[in-house]
Amino acid sequence: MSDAQARIRDTVTSNDVVLFMKGTKTMPQCGFSSRVAGVLNYMGVAYQDVNVLEDDAIRQGIKDYSDWPTIPQLYVKGEFVGGCDIVTEMTLSGELDTLLEEKGIAFSKEAADKIRESNS
Repeated sequence: MSDAQARIRDTVTSNDVVLFMKGTKTMPQCGFSSRVAGVLNYMGVAYQDVNVLEDDAIRQGIKDYSDWPTIPQLYVKGEFVGGCDIVTEMTLSGELDTLLEEKGIAFSKEAADKIRESNS
């Protein structure tokens, strides 16, 4: 296992929720990362952000780690959830609420409902 893979594994397993993204949760650097961070921020989910633009080894390493070609990538309790489209679909369908509840992750159900209302 490469150093980057070990660092990714450590980050994913030592944080309940991790978002590998371009930029940071307070300053996303691409629209897809901004959308996922925006959902998590709005729903009040505590998460670790990892800016892949700061480290090329992590940027490529996360794609290899998950066998998923794009960024952002969301992990909950060590499990790969998906990228922007999947997280968006899960948010709108309520699946993200269910996943967070099952994994014991705190979030605002009211905020999640507001996202769905504004997108219906």
